[in-house]
Amino acid sequence: QVQLVESGGGLVQPGGSLRLSCAASGSFFDTDVMGWFRQAPGKQRELVATVSSGGTTKYGTFAEGRFTISRDNGDNGDNMMYLQMNSLKPEDTAVYYCNAGSRHLLSAGRYWGQGVQVTVSS
Repeated sequence: QVQLVESGGGLVQPGGSLRLSCAASGSFFDTDVMGWFRQAPGKQRELVATVSSGGTTKYGTFAEGRFTISRDNGDNGDNMMYLQMNSLKPEDTAVYYCNAGSRHLLSAGRYWGQGVQVTVSS
């Protein structure tokens, strides 16, 4: 089983920054794509950013220039992934989900974390 555990969400003022983390453990292929998706109330889940094991990245249009995704494939089978979010806007308010198991940068894999709330508000 693969477990994905997010952390780092919270309340931040517009223009502020947050860093999300995702710890992946279990039967996980470090060649798989990992990524962040988000879902705001009343909206569909959307791709925020994905990263391949080789470091190739893909960002949603809204994330380009403001968000940075990275990952660290640990030697002990654990994988860490991060999302640095800068210049946050109220429209970035959503539940952010860690995702893994895809072979493509534009699609989600079958493994999901429980989600972490990010609220951007003054």
